[in-house]
Amino acid sequence: MLVLGGTSDIAEATVRQLGGQGLRTVVLAGRSIDRLTITQAKLRHTGLEEIALVEFDAAATDTHDDALRRIADAHGPFDVVLVAFGDLGDPFSIDLASNVAADLVTTNFNGAVSSSLAAVRMLSNSGGGTLAVISSIAAVRPRVGNLVYGSAKAGLDAFATALADATNRTPVNVMIVRPGFVHSAMTEGLEPAPFAATPEEVAADIAKGLAKGASVVWSPGILRFVAPVLRLLPSKVWRRISER
Repeated sequence: MLVLGGTSDIAEATVRQLGGQGLRTVVLAGRSIDRLTITQAKLRHTGLEEIALVEFDAAATDTHDDALRRIADAHGPFDVVLVAFGDLGDPFSIDLASNVAADLVTTNFNGAVSSSLAAVRMLSNSGGGTLAVISSIAAVRPRVGNLVYGSAKAGLDAFATALADATNRTPVNVMIVRPGFVHSAMTEGLEPAPFAATPEEVAADIAKGLAKGASVVWSPGILRFVAPVLRLLPSKVWRRISER
């Protein structure tokens, strides 16, 4: 398994979950080897035979093809690639600097698109596998408070959905993961939304999805029924909710 965004709490919980289900080798990729080393230490004694660390910059899109080729040559082939990186940013306001907003989009959308395409090519070249892309319930209808993050996730969700169609007749399966609010380092200090989950709960849903060959994983599952309601709420009602 290759994890792009190896310091993610959801990614760590997923590796831990799969380590008890037969996963033997994982490559954690991220910008900071020091932070990856901390995650590596947490994953000791989880049934894994090898936990390798590699540098990977989600924002450096021009390096992604070469980076994944090098990772595949050194550690592949892979059965699963998990795109787990993301940056929530500060609560949105009209005063948000344009370059800060652009950086959030680069990480959450551009970087995820670029690395997902590179991962699909890598998996195809090695005979197939699953690309799991972590989207968000925020993609369904971005709130004012997470306007940039939610919009970028909406774009990523649409891209991953179409990518799943594009790879339908290939040996690569694209699985879109749509968690709700997750109690993690990224959301620390924020008021939990309804149906909040822990990284471990999301990881369990991801593991089930991988085992089933699912195309979409909602976590928790009730969000599958909440999402259509959010899309159809009148604008006046949504604005009140969105401002919370």
